Amino acid sequence: MEIIENQDFKKVSAAELRSSGTTFENCTFEYCDFADADLSNLTFIDCRFSDCNLSLSRIFKTSFQNIKFSNCKLSGTDFSKTSDFLFEVSFDHCLLDNAIFYQKKNKGATFSDCSLTETDFTEADLSNAMFDNCNFNRAFFDRTQLKGADLSTSYNFIIDPDLNSIKKAKFSVHGLAGLLAKYDIVIK
Repeated sequence: MEIIENQDFKKVSAAELRSSGTTFENCTFEYCDFADADLSNLTFIDCRFSDCNLSLSRIFKTSFQNIKFSNCKLSGTDFSKTSDFLFEVSFDHCLLDNAIFYQKKNKGATFSDCSLTETDFTEADLSNAMFDNCNFNRAFFDRTQLKGADLSTSYNFIIDPDLNSIKKAKFSVHGLAGLLAKYDIVIK
């Protein structure tokens, strides 16, 4: 197992990354195209991804520990297959449409200015997460832990309070329709 520390990777392919090592600590990845690539069994610790494409990448047993994604495409990425050990990811200006967070624990995560269309949060633990200006169009929430989460600036969500834990979560007045959608009522 080779450990790569404190390096910057620009425009590298998944094959180049795999030949470099298996653990990356305190590294930055910029303008990398990992779309539909196999990143399985790699470990990323305290790393930053900026302007990268990880759409449909395979991340089976990949370890993401304190990872920040900025301006990245992660459409269709299945985070449910990653390692649970110290899993911690945050996103800023990212495209996460059709991503899967099934049963992932990511307490206190930050999602800022992200598109989360049809993203699956079933049984995820997002307690105390911050969702700042995020689009949840057709996102799935089922038995999701949202205790203390802040969705007050986010929109297009439909969250059933009977099926999800939302105690002390923050919503704006404009978001109430998304909490009452199952009642098929008109809110003005």
